[in-house]
Amino acid sequence: MKFRCIFLSALAIAGAVFFSVLVIACSRKPGTHILEIRDSVSGITYSRWTLDEGSKFAIEFIHSVNMSPVTETFIIEKGMIRLAAMRFYSYGAGIPSYLDEGQTLTRDGNAMIISGFDSSLSELRLITGAVFDHVLYINEQLVSLQELCGKNTHITIRLK
Repeated sequence: MKFRCIFLSALAIAGAVFFSVLVIACSRKPGTHILEIRDSVSGITYSRWTLDEGSKFAIEFIHSVNMSPVTETFIIEKGMIRLAAMRFYSYGAGIPSYLDEGQTLTRDGNAMIISGFDSSLSELRLITGAVFDHVLYINEQLVSLQELCGKNTHITIRLK
């Protein structure tokens, strides 16, 4: 009898969890995604945002060598994260020094912008700045990743 009560309780909990997941999954309209920032080591979720297919977000940081701003703009396409453009003011480590087929380089004042990237990622991994901040521009918000996650934190940005 005791086993039956435990079994029925476990079954009720499993049903409630399944129903909750089903409600959350069904409440999201088709073509929407959840962008999530997690601690790469502990798995703790720092924040989540709902983004539609085709939405953009950007990450801006100060380049550690040339000490100038770099802004990487990403777009959500087919459930993946694609680098759409990179805006920078000076070449340095990690900044493309040549264009691949389909890429273009334009100027905006002193800034250079490379666009036409064609590779998509399931997630982005980065370490938040220890000296300079990484700033996330998303859904018309400006989010300090140092304030959200801490300095020198290994984070993963992914779609769910």
